[in-house]
Amino acid sequence: MLLPALPVAAEITLPAGASAVSERITALGVYQLPIGPEEADKVPSRRFEGRILRRTWRVEENSTVLQILAPLRDQLQAAGFEVLLDCAARDCGGFGFRFGIEVVPSPDMMVDISSYHFLSAAKADEAVSLLVSRAGGAAFVQMITVHPPGSAATATAVVKPAAGTPSIVRPVELAKLLEVRGHAVLTDLVFQSGSTRLQDGTYASLRELAEYLAANPQNRLLLVGHTDTVGSLEQNTGISERRAQSVKDRLVGELGADAAQIAVAGAGFLAPLASNLIPEGREANRRVEAVLLGD
Repeated sequence: MLLPALPVAAEITLPAGASAVSERITALGVYQLPIGPEEADKVPSRRFEGRILRRTWRVEENSTVLQILAPLRDQLQAAGFEVLLDCAARDCGGFGFRFGIEVVPSPDMMVDISSYHFLSAAKADEAVSLLVSRAGGAAFVQMITVHPPGSAATATAVVKPAAGTPSIVRPVELAKLLEVRGHAVLTDLVFQSGSTRLQDGTYASLRELAEYLAANPQNRLLLVGHTDTVGSLEQNTGISERRAQSVKDRLVGELGADAAQIAVAGAGFLAPLASNLIPEGREANRRVEAVLLGD
């Protein structure tokens, strides 16, 4: 698989077995390119403005993060890019660095705090950052590129599958997400309008949860409901708990899950994923998450 063409028409090749997971494009924006390890809760950065492409891949092989990143680094340097930062997890700043840089949200990009490698590079007004990590038995690659408006790369930045490599998207399995991160948002759930009742239908996330519980009888899950900030905390706590209970009822009643393995709770609006000041943020905050409790 080939990464986006760079201004000098270089083609950067990913390892065999890489599958595209996600692509996010900002037509014109600002990207703070990390250029140094985290210090005092801050990550030094350099401002780049232009068309921003955020892409992620999943690599189904047993290579280490450095074995995956090193050839990409060599190809960037061969294309004339200057490496500004090249560090492994602890040298980058560990937890502080990981949460001080831009990372595509999971499950599109998975990062193990103890097993990742980061690289940033620049050439004139062009910027590139690479983040490689292993999680859940696979490796994940994130590439963020910035091209100034009007550059040739803006029109030619495309991904072309290498010969014999299928261009498919492989979402991260819910079980792996639970075991790596400890929790997972059940993104496909739909509740009846103005109700805490789950709509009728088949939900892939619930089927996966039921299968996971059956295969791991020693583990337990906590279903946590969340809301936006419309209404009081007391009201929203009750609503969120009833939605979580509705999900449990569906798992037990229709999918045969063991009720003893599932607990429910309501967090109301105490743990938002996004800003409640905008409709998109409020929608993202209305959710049910599964939290792995272990045995």
